[in-house]
Amino acid sequence: MLEPLSSLLRPQKIEDFAGQKDILLPISSFLDSKYIPSMLFWGPAWTWKTTLARIIAKKMDAQFRELSWVISKKEDLVEIIKQAKINFSFAKASIVFLDEIHRRNKAQQDTLLPFVEKWIITLIWASTENPWFYINNALLSRCRTFVFKQLEPEEIFDFLKKNLEKIYQKYPEIQINDEVLTLISKLANGDLRTWINILEANILYKWKWKLNLDDVQKNTQKNIYYDRDGDEHYNVISAFIKSMRGSDVDATAYRLQRMIKAWEDPLFIARRMIILASEDIGLANSNALLIANQAFDAVQKVWFPEAEFALFHAAIYLAKSAKSNAVYKSILDTRKAVEEFWNLEVPIHLRNSTSKLTEELWYWAEYKYPHDYKDSKVEQQYLPDKLKWKKFFE
Repeated sequence: MLEPLSSLLRPQKIEDFAGQKDILLPISSFLDSKYIPSMLFWGPAWTWKTTLARIIAKKMDAQFRELSWVISKKEDLVEIIKQAKINFSFAKASIVFLDEIHRRNKAQQDTLLPFVEKWIITLIWASTENPWFYINNALLSRCRTFVFKQLEPEEIFDFLKKNLEKIYQKYPEIQINDEVLTLISKLANGDLRTWINILEANILYKWKWKLNLDDVQKNTQKNIYYDRDGDEHYNVISAFIKSMRGSDVDATAYRLQRMIKAWEDPLFIARRMIILASEDIGLANSNALLIANQAFDAVQKVWFPEAEFALFHAAIYLAKSAKSNAVYKSILDTRKAVEEFWNLEVPIHLRNSTSKLTEELWYWAEYKYPHDYKDSKVEQQYLPDKLKWKKFFE
């Protein structure tokens, strides 16, 4: 009774895992060959990365040491490496699991490099953040990276179904049908530990009763996986922008609602819509920039919850609008020309005459004033000589 369900159901071997088939297949091959390279486990915090590292160490009969770089000290790692050197001399493997490695700077990470290179330690490290932003390239190049994915409801359901006997051993009076399992699997939002906790919370709420859908729905808090400054923040805003660019109104509305429910900064959303209005819509519909700016102003004035109307109004308008990236292409082409030629001289007839000397040099003398011609248009050279045939806007 004292052991929580999440601990009781923790996988003890690779075959017990839910999902992650793309990861488990190569790792099983490593274990069969009795060789494990240093590895990086990257993914959400609930995907049992630590558990997999423990299973690997047990299967390899290796000494397993576990450190969290949030609370551990340099002395802890020094002691581990000292023991690993002794193990190495007796041909015994040492697996060091480092959690949250992205929280240490790259200089601190460098201390591990020589021991990884010489196979004195096999490093398995875990990160919930994109490793290419935080982790030393030298270490990354010496490790196999495995990306843990959010679980599908079907995978959670199958795992739960397979472990019903263990659940009934702990809670023999409880009855759980497939409808309840299906609902909990969906409510878990891909989080294994969350759904186990959801299940146990509902079991304890209805102790010695049959669980039903209404009770589970009523007693479950829905969590949205979203981090205000991490990968998922950038993933969702990227999908939001690409949905508007691709004129998919439904995907646009869904991504916007997900950000709103996760309490994303509404001004951040509005600023990104302003950028899209010029970059992806541009001259195909100049009103788009006005609408996006008005949405930004409206959000500042009324804030949530009413600001949701302005954000949806603008996002749907931008998604439905005609698209053109001609302005964006013009920016790229002119930037390239400026960086290639830098300070090209302004044609004489376009220069401003400010003195007697510049008058004698015929500054402005041959300039043709457009309003003196029909429709205010006249043929004359405006670009520097080296660029006079260049088209920056099609």
